[in-house]
Amino acid sequence: MANEPRGAAASLELLASRFVLEASGRWKTGVARPANAIGLSMASGGLESEPHAHRESQLMYLVRGELICEASSALWIVPPQSALWIPGSVTHRIRARAPLEGYAVFVEPGAAPNLPPDCCAVSVTPLLRELLLRLATRPALYDLEGPDARLVSVLLDELATVSIEKHRLPMPIDPRLRRLVDAMTANPANGATTKTWAKRIGIGERTLNRLLVEETGLSFGRWRQQLHIILAIQKLSRGATVQSVALDLGYESASSFVTMFRKALGTSPARYMASRLSALADAG
Repeated sequence: MANEPRGAAASLELLASRFVLEASGRWKTGVARPANAIGLSMASGGLESEPHAHRESQLMYLVRGELICEASSALWIVPPQSALWIPGSVTHRIRARAPLEGYAVFVEPGAAPNLPPDCCAVSVTPLLRELLLRLATRPALYDLEGPDARLVSVLLDELATVSIEKHRLPMPIDPRLRRLVDAMTANPANGATTKTWAKRIGIGERTLNRLLVEETGLSFGRWRQQLHIILAIQKLSRGATVQSVALDLGYESASSFVTMFRKALGTSPARYMASRLSALADAG
């Protein structure tokens, strides 16, 4: 990890103690178990990892705080009470912001069938949450024939049935489009047309649309909407009001922002955050 504050030191030391570096440059856990979990916490500051990969698959569950991950040509914002699934051997980079509390679960390759094959943000059911919390209290070398092994078996069954959440922002590779991404992320309230943005990055409008669809699978309008969803979740998780988020993202009114959010996620921003806070209260 790079740029870690003192508040993260204990968690990072615990995390590092569980891993060894393979000759291939991947990290693997130093214990032979189907799955292992540890608690993570950070009282202040933030951290950013170098790009890295694990031999095992990884589930990062966030109780509170903010977690951002870039992997598989996409960016994920992980809000409280959600988790990010990262399959084994996938290179990723994580940024986190305190105050943060969460759990990391590492799953051996082949430990269970039907686990998600790709990176994805997932919802965490009350049962999965309790299983994660319980496993994190167990020793790394738990008994493979005892109650802890049965606990892991149920946890893996739950992982195979998780619901995917729409917290993914596809990221293009083309350097011209990356300049577009950087500019739009820095100023999401800018409502310039595709033609204007194309001119700013030095390509034609048709070329911009074609490249964006080829590299992200989304049109310019759909990609900008998804950017707004990701940024809105981030801001709302930090405690911003719906009104301020709407203004920050360039909407004429809070109601127009709410309409967009509801169409994309099936619920209003207020209800979305209320469900998160309710889950947080139950977890606390």
